[in-house]
Amino acid sequence: MATNRASAANGTHSRPEKSYYEQQREILVTEIAQSLELVLQNINKLNRSIEEVTQVGNEFAPVESLWSHFENVMAKDPNESHEGTQEGATEHEGEETEVGEEQRK
Repeated sequence: MATNRASAANGTHSRPEKSYYEQQREILVTEIAQSLELVLQNINKLNRSIEEVTQVGNEFAPVESLWSHFENVMAKDPNESHEGTQEGATEHEGEETEVGEEQRK
């Protein structure tokens, strides 16, 4: 007890030696903390990369819109708009020929 009082009077507290379990636990906790720090850094890098990819993709939006519009225009059948006018004309022509044939008889 005299040694404990003497060390307490000097300001140093004698700690009992840590057990093997506690030493290993501290080592593992330190390694886990370092690994989590690396994971956090890598997640931040990934986040920045995803943001950059998104920005690049957004820069192509006007080009994509232009090509989409071009594709829609080219996909329309040019004969489709003319068919309606031609069908009307052929119907009238057919009526005229029938009327003309009846008049000839």
